[in-house]
Amino acid sequence: MGIGIQKRVMLKLISWNVNGLRAVTRYGFLQWLRKENPDVVCLQETKALPEQVEEIVSQLGGYHVYFNSAKRKGYSGVATFTREKPTKVISGGLGIPKFDDEGRVLVTEFPTFVLYNVYFPNGGRDLSRVPFKLEFYQALLKQIIARQAKGEHVVVCGDYNTAHQEIDLKNPKSNQGTSGFLPKEREWVTRYINEGFVDVFREFHPEPEKYTWWSYMFNARTRNIGWRIDYHLVSGNSKKRCIDAYHLPEVRGSDHCPVALIWK
Repeated sequence: MGIGIQKRVMLKLISWNVNGLRAVTRYGFLQWLRKENPDVVCLQETKALPEQVEEIVSQLGGYHVYFNSAKRKGYSGVATFTREKPTKVISGGLGIPKFDDEGRVLVTEFPTFVLYNVYFPNGGRDLSRVPFKLEFYQALLKQIIARQAKGEHVVVCGDYNTAHQEIDLKNPKSNQGTSGFLPKEREWVTRYINEGFVDVFREFHPEPEKYTWWSYMFNARTRNIGWRIDYHLVSGNSKKRCIDAYHLPEVRGSDHCPVALIWK
């Protein structure tokens, strides 16, 4: 399997909401993966059970593959592909059935860090799922705070489904009442940061108009009318290990683009 993750000078960790693993494969996902060659790729919204994507997995080449799929077919789900075999995999989620049934969290532990691959809930157009979403934020934060307190290096990547600040979406004023930019949703991202977690992308890129999601409507992606809702947050003790973070907006196949963290 080559050099272990813990022995490499730098690692490339990519997170991507693919909006359906089978769908994105039809748009060249496997070719992209071979070209980009990340050490770890975390996918969200896979919308597939492992047995439904066996042919895709067979073509990955050199990755250990882990899934946490939703009980409901064609919905939610996360997957982590890693060159190095983890020391431990927690595929059951947070230990809270109402969240875990939706396949939203997959944890892989390595000798020098722990990686959370997370698909945060969407609050819904009618805001009916906002309470569920905020409970999820709280449950996850409790868990990663405990790990950080033990001195573990923690990376939490994925689709957070929230634009944290006005800089993180094109039209903040017109979206004040939209889930994904509600004050109480944004406050939860702030709580993560107040607990010592670092939004790595903003450490390297304080400039505006850097987005990770665009509506399929109104030619939004071409016009760059988007939202930044996909992040890598790392525990405070890991900040110095972050070499770079960037987006790959040119990569198509989903309404999200991949986001990358370079880590040592």
